[in-house]
Amino acid sequence: MAISLVVSGILTIVAYLLGSTPTGYLAGKYLQGIDIREHGSGSTGATNVLRTIGKKAAIAVLAIDLLKGAIAVLLVKLIYASAIGEFVPIDWQPWLITLTALMAVIGHSKSIWLNFSGGKSVATSLGVLLVMNSTVALGTLAAFGVMLAISRIVSLSSITGAIAVIVLMVLFKQPIPYLIFAGLCGVYVIFRHQTNIQRLLAGTEPKIGQKLSENA
Repeated sequence: MAISLVVSGILTIVAYLLGSTPTGYLAGKYLQGIDIREHGSGSTGATNVLRTIGKKAAIAVLAIDLLKGAIAVLLVKLIYASAIGEFVPIDWQPWLITLTALMAVIGHSKSIWLNFSGGKSVATSLGVLLVMNSTVALGTLAAFGVMLAISRIVSLSSITGAIAVIVLMVLFKQPIPYLIFAGLCGVYVIFRHQTNIQRLLAGTEPKIGQKLSENA
């Protein structure tokens, strides 16, 4: 039992530190010498990187943020596939996956390296889902893509994806820990979009390619 708890604790800490890796912040510092939190929406996510720095940087940040979430969950599966997995109860696996997934998501938006600030956790959440359940991940991505094609507003598309992941987890009858992750993560991502929701209601939320108004 002691070994199980130690392994679980290490996985949880590693997942949080992976999520905390401030990709967008580092892109701003190294590419333009700026603190991206002082520009645009103040987020360190790929959307603000796109508006502030450019397309190539945004693609790189998006890819790395996806990987952060995917690796955090994949580590749990790798542990169970290794000799160490013999010391961790098999019925802990979905709970450990859920715990590490949540820690990676929280780490992205509350990075220890950025005084607990960060992004909206959308890309990291998708990375988590790709390993947790690829079908749900692709369905969520499809919901995001359809809304983006219709509205050309990333925040609205992200909120749509957050709702879709909850629905899809239920439809595909996923384990209770995964349902809990979907509910908590979906609500958290929507909560992180509070200012976007306010701008959406005011009709001032920018579309792709538009700059965020300083008065918005």
